[in-house]
Amino acid sequence: MATSTQIKRIVIVEDQTAIREMLAEILRTDPAYKIVGESGDGQQACDLLLELKPDVLVLDARLPGLSGVDLLRRVSKLLKNTRVLVFSGYESPALVREMLEAGAHGFVEKTAGLGEFKKGLETVASGGTYFGPGVAGLLRNVVANNNPTSGTDLLTDREREILKLVAESHSTKEIALKLTISVKTVDNHRTNLMRKLNLHDVASPTRYALEIGLIDHRSQSW
Repeated sequence: MATSTQIKRIVIVEDQTAIREMLAEILRTDPAYKIVGESGDGQQACDLLLELKPDVLVLDARLPGLSGVDLLRRVSKLLKNTRVLVFSGYESPALVREMLEAGAHGFVEKTAGLGEFKKGLETVASGGTYFGPGVAGLLRNVVANNNPTSGTDLLTDREREILKLVAESHSTKEIALKLTISVKTVDNHRTNLMRKLNLHDVASPTRYALEIGLIDHRSQSW
């Protein structure tokens, strides 16, 4: 149970319906929390969050419509009082860093279980930061090895957008039409982002986007 006497208003953004409903059901039994909204789509969740301005956001890292990282980037500056706990089935040093830089206050892996999730939620809702055991181990390894976890901070917004579309198997012509830019411009952006990220083959953008959670592995056939 959250330590504050104030009831915390929570929005759950999770694309797996069973998990979202299970979390909501569990939290409804705790008088410290009130579920005020739920969503399974990143773009819809963006509008919902800006409307409801919850005290706490429980967020999956990978969502249809808009990734958890991109969703958080869009709303965090406008929701400065909203605490964010990422609850994800996929974690990597790059993804954890991306989520923290976007504004998350905690990250618990789904394999850690519901008990760990509740500890994380209580801590984050009370103003602290919390990492599940798997995530904490990843962060310790990063610090120990002094490894940078992601190069996406080197990319422009347009390059990030093209990286995501390339990783989703859109052709250069499709990307050009979608973004209303020329094919040559797409090629230039693609060349630049691959150089910045030190990627060298056609499949590398997809693998990289999967690693940092920019796209969902469930949408990929390989």
